[in-house]
Amino acid sequence: MSDHRLPHEKGFHISWDQIHRDSRALAWRLDGKGPDDGGWRAIVAITRGGMAPAMIIARELDIRTVDTISVKSYSHQDQGEVQVLNRPDPEMMGDGTGILIIDDLVDSGKTLELVREMYPQAHFATVYAKPKGRAQVDSYITEVSQDTWIFFPWDMALQYVEPYRGTD
Repeated sequence: MSDHRLPHEKGFHISWDQIHRDSRALAWRLDGKGPDDGGWRAIVAITRGGMAPAMIIARELDIRTVDTISVKSYSHQDQGEVQVLNRPDPEMMGDGTGILIIDDLVDSGKTLELVREMYPQAHFATVYAKPKGRAQVDSYITEVSQDTWIFFPWDMALQYVEPYRGTD
């Protein structure tokens, strides 16, 4: 049987419950792994996808200093040139030592590669990782194939979906 699905139809749908569970699992993996007697100085979320996981991880690890770095690399589902739109406080960041940089997903790795150049000593963690970008991540929870499109809950609305094999 041949596969007639379009590329975007090979989807991995993530619910709010799932992103919460997976982000907590990532927090547990990071607990005690920081350079300051196991602690972390701050969390920096890569906007926008890293904000929900960063909030959950900050709560789980009792990290009160949370900032963002705004990076744009996608326009809808098309990846383009990576641009830094906003940076966290340079004094806080330094070379990244003791900083957790959190994103929802590493896909090609281009975004994290750029941010890693800026903060080479930071610890990079994502909830989900694809093979092409996995080398840019220090910690992650779930690997998905490169050709899978992840549908995050903040991008979705509930609606009826036809059965996979159609209807009788």
